Amino acid sequence: MMMASNTATMGNLPSGVGICTTIPDILYLPELVFGGLVWILVGSTLVVPHNPQGWVMFVSVFCFIMTFVWLVVFACGMHHNKSRWAAADLAYHGIAAFFYLSASVALARVTLEMNDKNSLNYKLDVAAVVFSYMATLLYFVHTILSAIRWKSF
Repeated sequence: MMMASNTATMGNLPSGVGICTTIPDILYLPELVFGGLVWILVGSTLVVPHNPQGWVMFVSVFCFIMTFVWLVVFACGMHHNKSRWAAADLAYHGIAAFFYLSASVALARVTLEMNDKNSLNYKLDVAAVVFSYMATLLYFVHTILSAIRWKSF
């Protein structure tokens, strides 16, 4: 006798606790962690060039909030038309990956141009660059896996 599995397959959108056990949805939590770290690290540094640092802050805050909202939508099961939500999931994560890539490049450029390489701001910015590229990678992988899921509908 076979037991039914609580985990969703790649072709389904999970709800409830299923988002913590399925791919690509299990990536929500690391995306929040790395995005939050970027937000905290950039927010705690001295903002010398306002434009690139402002873009990095916008991207990290926007993606953190939207990923949390997306997580809540899936956790509460508010996604009724599965194929449209799968397409929206793909679109959001593609945009987030692009935004994070542009923010990561800008942050890396600003960090490389810093004069005092031994300062605390430099070390915090280096850590922010690493976490920003990690967030970019997570959003990119989530985009690829969401595209595979979307194609299965």
